[in-house]
Amino acid sequence: MKRLTVSTIIVCIVFDAALGLAAPQTENSAAYMKLVEWVKQGGLLMYPIVLCSFLSLAIFFERLFALRRSNIVPTGFLNALQKLQERGDIDAILGLCHKYDSSLSRILEAGFRRFNFGLLETERAIEGAGQHEFTLLTSHLRLLGAIAAITPMIGLLGTVTGMIQAFENIAQSGTGNPSLMASGIAEALTTTAAGMMVAIPSLAAYHFIRGRVDHLVYEIEEIATRLLAGLPSQASATAEKEQNDAH
Repeated sequence: MKRLTVSTIIVCIVFDAALGLAAPQTENSAAYMKLVEWVKQGGLLMYPIVLCSFLSLAIFFERLFALRRSNIVPTGFLNALQKLQERGDIDAILGLCHKYDSSLSRILEAGFRRFNFGLLETERAIEGAGQHEFTLLTSHLRLLGAIAAITPMIGLLGTVTGMIQAFENIAQSGTGNPSLMASGIAEALTTTAAGMMVAIPSLAAYHFIRGRVDHLVYEIEEIATRLLAGLPSQASATAEKEQNDAH
């Protein structure tokens, strides 16, 4: 949540900075004022839509930063793990996992702390830790999906209220002044368009991030399965070799 708050602040600062740079330029200033007027034209319901747009951007960039491969499956950790896997040294693997702070290292550390209780117990521990890490990887995605679902409904609500306002104007002033009805219809169409403009990118961002999470989770599962499949035979071979050397 703290990282999301920071991301939101950064997005707002960048947006304000962009507007500040645009202000001295005549064309950009005119475009900015047109955007402000467009937001005002949509009425009060445009403000939650704008807020949702900032929040959606913040979640997207925060998840992109959090889901870097170096945070989930570090290359250095994999290279060192492969060397220790060949030796079948469980204690060294635990030490390596404790050294790295990543999703893969935390999952493997949780599993191999239970290695002395058997392979089945190790698999259960890895599965439990994997579910916890999956929850962390998908944090804020529900909110992003909610934004994608809610903003069109806010826009639709603006459509309804705008049409109500248009018909109230007609009821009070009659049909002699078309501009009164046009203002209500403009408000209705503005909120609908704004809601869709926020919802469509938010939905695309949700599926993009979810696909990235699924790919990383699949890679983690593959690494853990391959490691578990190779360790029992390697550990027994190492133990047998140590016994032979002792005799």
